[in-house]
Amino acid sequence: MKHADSHTLTRLRPLLDQVRQRVPPLKEPKVGTFYLKSAAFLHFHDDPSGLFADLKVQGNWQRYPVNHEADYIALLQALDQQLPGAGPNGC
Repeated sequence: MKHADSHTLTRLRPLLDQVRQRVPPLKEPKVGTFYLKSAAFLHFHDDPSGLFADLKVQGNWQRYPVNHEADYIALLQALDQQLPGAGPNGC
């Protein structure tokens, strides 16, 4: 499974924008690749079977589909559970 290319990341922009609003803020050294502190935390893959996000959950990578808005919600909920602190904008 290859990492998402720029075309795929453009399609995921609404999701990426929501990830960028999380508190505490994640570092994004490369578009679509996020770090929490100094550790890799979230990135995206493009596969013939669909688009996926890999999120570090309790030290292990977990794969989430990100093909529909409902998928986005599930990923963002899992992401918020892994962040130290609150969800978007401190809510």
